[in-house]
Amino acid sequence: MAVVGAGGECVVELARTTGVSLMNVGLGLPISDPPLLLDWARSADAGPFSTLALLDRLVYDNPEPLVMLAALAGVTSRIRVQTEVLLAPLREPALMAKQAATLDRLSGGRLTLGIGLGGRRDDYLAAGVDSHGRGARLNEIMMDMRRIWSGEPYGEESGPIGPAPVREGGPEILFGALKPAAIERIARFGDGLLSASPLTEMDRLFRATEQAWRSAGRSGRPKLVAQLNAALGPEPTIEEARGHLHRYYSGPHYMDMPPDYTEMVVQRMLTTPDEVRDAVQQVTDVGADEIIFYCWSVDMGQIDRFAETLA
Repeated sequence: MAVVGAGGECVVELARTTGVSLMNVGLGLPISDPPLLLDWARSADAGPFSTLALLDRLVYDNPEPLVMLAALAGVTSRIRVQTEVLLAPLREPALMAKQAATLDRLSGGRLTLGIGLGGRRDDYLAAGVDSHGRGARLNEIMMDMRRIWSGEPYGEESGPIGPAPVREGGPEILFGALKPAAIERIARFGDGLLSASPLTEMDRLFRATEQAWRSAGRSGRPKLVAQLNAALGPEPTIEEARGHLHRYYSGPHYMDMPPDYTEMVVQRMLTTPDEVRDAVQQVTDVGADEIIFYCWSVDMGQIDRFAETLA
């Protein structure tokens, strides 16, 4: 497996037998043992991976992502760090903008903010935020953060909020999106789409994102990123991953998901090298720029297994 590219980007060159030429491959980190993630980060940074991603929940036993990613940025030098996705409506925008800019500077511009609304009512209740109108709140937050990152005064009685991020206008922003309003938000405020939808839905969402981008008069093209749950290894590793995945997605607090959503997520988890290779082929065929394999088991042997599978 060859690593090519520059500027902190890592492109995995897949074997010709997969039918794939070039693909960025990242790893979503397990959340059950935060100190171990420092070792995960060091190992992935030395390998052929493009991104380390970390999910966000409030009412769950997971590390806070901006704090954890700051620690991971400190033990890595090349790989990007990414929230996947940060529940921005739960946070105060001025402080969040400052935290993100600080992490972006600390990492040397390696931060990608994956942002979304979240689908759990209990997270909103714990944060004291009304879940109704959360899309409109996110739009307001994005306007505030873009203004802060541009160096403008925060308000009539407030000066600019620093530090300035590495990239003018703020770090790279990806939105998790399923509905038309969320797709439009990408074209208005973001750099691309982060899709955790089933493979059968990704083509539709990717094309809708590209259409919204063109309609908004944006130049270039949106970044398209696929996220899939996966576990590679012996049966204990796979069963551990299934257990964590089931616990994370269980509960009665979903606002928009069907009753069997948890079981569907667990059943779709990739567990064999062939499934992983097929997934890379499929997301490449629909135009993905990167694929993030979200690992739910703490078994660090998976880092080498993913690299070997894709080689």
